[in-house]
Amino acid sequence: MDGPGELYGMQRVHFIAIGGSAMHNLAIALPQKGFEVTGSDDEIFEPSRSRLDRLGLLPASMGWHPEDITRELDAVILGMHARADNPELIKARELGIPVFSYPAFFHEQTKDKTRVVIGGSHGKTTITSMIVHVLRAAGTDFDYLVGAQLEGFDCMVRLGAKSQVAVIEGDEYLASTLEPVPKFHLYKPGIALISGIAWDHINVFRTFASYVAQFARFIDLIEPGGKLVYCAEDPEVKRLADERKGRKEVEQIPYGVPPHVIRDGVTCLQTSLGEVPLGIFGKHNLMNLEGARHVCHQLGIGDREFYAAITSFTGAAKRLEKLAERGGKVVFKDFAHSPSKLKATVDAVREQYPGRRLTACMELHTFSSLSDNFLDQYAGCMDGADTAIVFYDPHAVQLKRLPPIPLERIREAFGRADLQVYTSPIELMGAVRSGAKGDGALLMMSSGNFGGIDLEAMAEAYTA
Repeated sequence: MDGPGELYGMQRVHFIAIGGSAMHNLAIALPQKGFEVTGSDDEIFEPSRSRLDRLGLLPASMGWHPEDITRELDAVILGMHARADNPELIKARELGIPVFSYPAFFHEQTKDKTRVVIGGSHGKTTITSMIVHVLRAAGTDFDYLVGAQLEGFDCMVRLGAKSQVAVIEGDEYLASTLEPVPKFHLYKPGIALISGIAWDHINVFRTFASYVAQFARFIDLIEPGGKLVYCAEDPEVKRLADERKGRKEVEQIPYGVPPHVIRDGVTCLQTSLGEVPLGIFGKHNLMNLEGARHVCHQLGIGDREFYAAITSFTGAAKRLEKLAERGGKVVFKDFAHSPSKLKATVDAVREQYPGRRLTACMELHTFSSLSDNFLDQYAGCMDGADTAIVFYDPHAVQLKRLPPIPLERIREAFGRADLQVYTSPIELMGAVRSGAKGDGALLMMSSGNFGGIDLEAMAEAYTA
């Protein structure tokens, strides 16, 4: 069997920092295509650890082992959290072994295919997941790289020998210490989508203008004859697209919120083919769906086939994921942590459950959200909730070497005098339980874990 390894002259590959979310998925995918894979890391967490172990890819011991880097390797793939002084990286460079970031390696393996790259500050995982879901239902042979686990998929990276299309979630964070450029600059799309732009990763992009410039560059990297699918309801994205209308070799395809109605708690699309009931809700998700529909059109999937498949899409992991529902109570968890994601998620649950008391809880967890000079970006983003709660773990602040945040500073930034702020997981659980009276919706939003809270148990207690 000819796999990408044989096809491009690479068979033995070593991963430095193999435990990362995308890194370990790529490591799992490669042996299926003829690669010999080894890896190293200083620490590997679940679920990466168990998944690597099950396939015999877990390093025998944690740490860096330069003696394992030999001329027998065809390539080294470098994870983002590996530093420039990593001893394995130094050895690889001394021996002249090709070193790739994972996006550069993925591009190398798909350079003869049509690459669909989904970018944007929010929604890119969901849109990528929708496209993958529809293409799979259509029986299409395609490669993919997705940042979240999808139901029915064992691995979120695939590289096939015969596929002609690659669907890629295009993150704007930096690729590696040797390649400090946004990951989505390395894929060079034939079809690109931008869902929206809202300042993020302020530890790298110190100003909003420098952040926006990364998306401008992404558009400019679309291959001649390519397509730009973009959300015309986002003013910054629309401005970038309008500035490039003179580039005739790239076709622009705008989209917005499609017609829809909510019936008995179910959102239905109103289409020329009739009403289409969905397993997702919220205007941001409907825009995501519309973007995915346009991309699928470019890949030969018509509306009838698209709508038939999308009705069974229930969302990517941690994106408005329902944890529990009983009687008039429902609990969701969501990955939202940036201001724009927070507001969109709160508003979506409010619209879907207008008669229920909405308790929204978010965790300040990322470098951006814990930075004093960024906090004011959160003004008004939780106004749609009846009860708004913010949690942060002082230990996370220490790890990121940031100064402590006074509780009043957080209330001031969010613009709610009634904002509840907690730094203790026990106090947070007590506050949530005390609000579980009558019909209600609970929304837990974070890219962290609320100081170790068992959200499944909390959801069960809330809906009891």
